[in-house]
Amino acid sequence: TTLNSTDSDESVMHFTEKVNQFDDEYPDLKNVAAICVYPNFAAIVKNTLEVDGVNIACVSGGFPSSQTFIEVKVAETALAIADGADEIDVVMNLGYFMEENYEELSEELSELKDTCRDSKLKVILETGALATANNIQRATVMALYSGADFIKTSTGKGYPGATPEAVFTICETIRAYHTLTGKKVGIKIAGGVRTAEEAVQYYTIVKEKLGEDWLNKELFRIGASSLVKDIENRLGK
Repeated sequence: TTLNSTDSDESVMHFTEKVNQFDDEYPDLKNVAAICVYPNFAAIVKNTLEVDGVNIACVSGGFPSSQTFIEVKVAETALAIADGADEIDVVMNLGYFMEENYEELSEELSELKDTCRDSKLKVILETGALATANNIQRATVMALYSGADFIKTSTGKGYPGATPEAVFTICETIRAYHTLTGKKVGIKIAGGVRTAEEAVQYYTIVKEKLGEDWLNKELFRIGASSLVKDIENRLGK
């Protein structure tokens, strides 16, 4: 992931080339599941990426606050997909959530899901802002009900990131939803995962609560903007 105010065409190109380089240097290791950028850089990633099986993800919908017009959110999402995005990450409108305006919240997420078409929609709960297990559970239910393909913990911007307690609550809710509907929805842990030990802790929670079927990139992700440095050090770079 690179989501900085200083991102440019050139910096995103070099960033994408790191993923190409990793594939050349470690052909026996699996590469990242996706490269995540702002929507205006989707085309740059698409034109630079040479690795098969790595998706292009774009934050959208007024990231990271989600405070803009639904028309802007839809347009931004549609433009990102037109430029090559395979996945769209949006933040749940927490203003609607906190005032219990669930109807408009669901309608907004459902419209963004429709705009995604065949691309996956990740709904970011911003668990650090939600704070309580009850809020996290209700927000997860809203995102599931509205068609999310992934539930994502955090933006890593301005609020505390993922915690084991939040991930446990999300996994419990996803499991209950799967039991009721038969649908498998993914989970992405993001914000503050910096070491392999922390990654293994989250991996273990997902494995124990959701099972082996979730332990693949189609249903389980870890945001690696900080984690990748630790992994590269352990590989001897």
